[in-house]
Amino acid sequence: MLLPLTHVKTDLLEVVRITDPAGHLTSEDLAGDAVAIWERDQVQQTLTLIADLPGSEMYRCFLPGWGIRAHSSTDPLFEIAFCFRCHGARIWGPDVPTEQQDQTFDAASPTARELLCRFRSSTPT
Repeated sequence: MLLPLTHVKTDLLEVVRITDPAGHLTSEDLAGDAVAIWERDQVQQTLTLIADLPGSEMYRCFLPGWGIRAHSSTDPLFEIAFCFRCHGARIWGPDVPTEQQDQTFDAASPTARELLCRFRSSTPT
């Protein structure tokens, strides 16, 4: 998956559990509950996983369950919503080119399964 160029400035990631998946069909940003804050090694590992996600064909639903909000030390950088059902990802941010805003990924790939596992393990019990 292509990440925005600003991803190199990322200092922390908010892991977001999306509470209204249908709202993201036309949403202009990522809506949901932040369930974890990841810093340092977790940021780099997660961004590497996302960048390594192989492409796929997109299905139709786009009902994302998870997302991230990337922040530099001073500013929000970008947000990504992931739908592991339809293999779609939507990216928002001031420096995200239009052609990068809607992407696909292979949700059955080992990389995607690892990413989803990390998201799920961040949920408080």
